Parts: sequence; C-alpha cells; structure tokens
Amino acid sequence: MNIEFQSQNEIKLFQEEKLQNALQYLKVKSPFYKNLFKKNKISIGKINHLSDLQHIPFTTKADLQLYNDDFLCVPREKIIDFITTSGTLGDPVTFAMTDKDLDRLAYNEKISFACAGIQSSDIVQLMTTIDKRFMAGLAYFLGLRALGAGIVRVGNGIPELQWDTIQRIKPNAIMCVPSFILHIIKYAEEHEIDYRNSSIKKVVCIGENLREQDFSLNLLGKRIKEKWDIELYSTYASTEMATTFAECEFGCGGHHHPELIICEVVDSQGNIVENDEIGELVITTLGVEGMPLLRFKTGDLVCFHTEKCKCGRCSMRISPVVGRANHLLKYKGTTLYPPAIYDVLDNTPFVENYLVEVALDENGNDEVNVKVSLSKQFRELEWIYVIKDLKDSFRTKIRVAPEIEICNSEDLRKLIFPDLSRKPIKFLDKRKGRFNI
Repeated sequence: MNIEFQSQNEIKLFQEEKLQNALQYLKVKSPFYKNLFKKNKISIGKINHLSDLQHIPFTTKADLQLYNDDFLCVPREKIIDFITTSGTLGDPVTFAMTDKDLDRLAYNEKISFACAGIQSSDIVQLMTTIDKRFMAGLAYFLGLRALGAGIVRVGNGIPELQWDTIQRIKPNAIMCVPSFILHIIKYAEEHEIDYRNSSIKKVVCIGENLREQDFSLNLLGKRIKEKWDIELYSTYASTEMATTFAECEFGCGGHHHPELIICEVVDSQGNIVENDEIGELVITTLGVEGMPLLRFKTGDLVCFHTEKCKCGRCSMRISPVVGRANHLLKYKGTTLYPPAIYDVLDNTPFVENYLVEVALDENGNDEVNVKVSLSKQFRELEWIYVIKDLKDSFRTKIRVAPEIEICNSEDLRKLIFPDLSRKPIKFLDKRKGRFNI
C-alpha cells in the first residue's frame, strides 16, 4: 500500500501509529528527550493523536547545538556516517547516521526522485558536492542508486567540466541549484555550445525557490525557461529532516512522505495555523535510528495544501519556502524576506553575483545593502545608471529600494563562496553577527 495515495484520514491514522513507535523509542533511547519528558511531566501514553503533539515543547536549533551528544540514541560504534550542518550559535551540529538511517535516506530519495519523474532508465548528472560532511550529495547518490538510475558525480561549479561531461556521457537529467543553470547557459552561449539541443531534458532543483506561492514560476524559473525549455522540478529538504519534499509533474508543491515525517505549521506563538496559512514548519522524524527529532522547529516559513493532487496523491503538499523566520526584514515600512530581493537580482541580466547584507542603524531599524558584481559584458557601464536601474526594479517589484554597492567580481565571489562553505552565501545578517545561508 502506498500511503501517499490513501485518504487524509487513513494517512492521519497511519501517522498516529508511527508516532507511538517514535515516542517509545525516544523515551528509551534518547537522553535529551528522556530528560524533556521528565522535566515537563509528559506521559507519552497520553500522546495518542497528532493534535496531542501540541502538549510537547518544541526542539530548536539551539538545543541541537547545546546538547548535541544527548540526541544520539545509539552507541558510537553503530554510527556509519557523520554529517555536520551550520546552526544558530555558529558552531557545527553533528548528525550521526547508522546503516539503517542510510537505508532510510536512500529510500526517501528514491521515492522523491520517482515523484519528480526520474526513472531507472535515466542518467542523472549530480552538480552537487558529495563530500565536506554534506548529507544532500550522499543522499542523492544513494537514492538514484536505489532507483536504478545512472549517476554522473561531477560536483558543483566548473561549467566547463559540466559541459564536457554532458557532451561525453549524454545524461538526460541534472540535479543542481537552479541559479547555477543560468551559469552553465551563459558558459554555453559564450562557447557556442548548442545547449537547447543537448541531451538534457529535465532538472531537479535544490536550495532555491522556482515558484511563487500560487505555484507559477517565479522570476528565476521564468528566466531559466525563457533561455532553455527544459522540465523543472523543485525539491525542499534539510539535514535535520533527512526527508525530501519533491514536486510531481504538475508542479503544485512538494509532496509529503507520511511514512518518514510528521509535519506541523505554527504561528509565532506556537499555535497550529489553518491550512493555506503561512507559519513555521515543525517536524517529527519517523524511522530515524541515530538522531531522531521530535517537534523540531525548522525556521522555514511555509504553508500546507491538502486538496488531492492531479497526480492522485492525497498526502499534504508543502508550498515554496516564503523565507526564514529569523530573516524577517522591516525596511522603510515594508515587511519582506530575502527571497523577494533574490527574485529581482536573479532576473537582472547584468548582475553576475550578489550578497544581501542586513544591519541595524543607530535607531535600531533594519538597513539593507546589496553587494553586486556585474557580468563581464556589462562591466563598462556607468555605475550610476546600473544602480538607478536596479533601484527602479526593486521599487517596482517590492516597493522599496535597498542600498546598492558595485563590487569587484573576484572580491565578491570570495565572500559568496568561502573555502569552508558547501553552498553559496546569499544573506549576511549583521544584526546578530553571523552568516545565514
């Protein structure tokens, strides 16, 4: 039985049974949650329904940082793979995965890739890193292997190598950050590569939104499609969830896998919001052996859609991420999140790279400064006209214009792609003195 095609009520009952197993496991195996249950006088025998989860306190990124070892539920000799991710306090959080967890990760990606239309006959070029303690690249490899698809592990960056691989091996799908597609298109145009007639037919995208909240393509998605008419699929995932939400062919949100994760959406006071209302995603992992999480606040703002999808799945679908809860900006009387700024920059042809910096002024108000470098063919333009054009675009799209700083291409690249980072840095929050990726 594929639970994703069952009714909402059957999915709820299925998850409530899975929840009982997860709570029993945490009570016995997890030092952190044993202490949390005891401290808050929680009897897990009274947590019988998904709605009862509201009686359990949230787990936060700060908890993972401060009590990292207490989340481990197995002896260290059972750990197969060690993964790290950046977190709230700036120190890395370690995630320990057992052999069973790696099997679960492979299964998660297998069904997610299948949802996004990848078949065993496909060859997928991975434009993501598989090293640097990064979960995602390993997950994609394991999932594609389980699906039986061909895999080409190229890694991120280096457009020349990407095109050499495409022309040599002829994969029909790629997995990458969507903004990188524009870089490989640009390289192809500069080197007279007929990319529109290449072997690539579809892209499974990670890390950046492709769609608006109504599921239409956003500015980045439209810009890609105008250049290269290939199939685009969005996905959403995080290390903490060890689970992926992937779009199906109808592109109406990432599909929930009920057997792998329980999801809630809460407001700023921690109350459950109605469907179609935006709030912070809270997750409870199912079937994780090494470091399972209970009511973990992801920091991502989303909403749920529960109507049946055209593909036949009845499981909930998750919207594109609106922004990060701690990245909310109040600028010149306008409330916005960084992705709204990214959309404008991604749709500006003369912008090569950019970094959004936020700080507080002397009155405690948000200041927004956008550092940009110009594409090679536009570097002779008068900066005053570039800045005016950008500010006009911002005012048209988001009603306010941040400060613009034109930077040397190489200097900005070093800020965006620091040596130890696994992903490009787009957002620097100086209000709290830390990087936000």
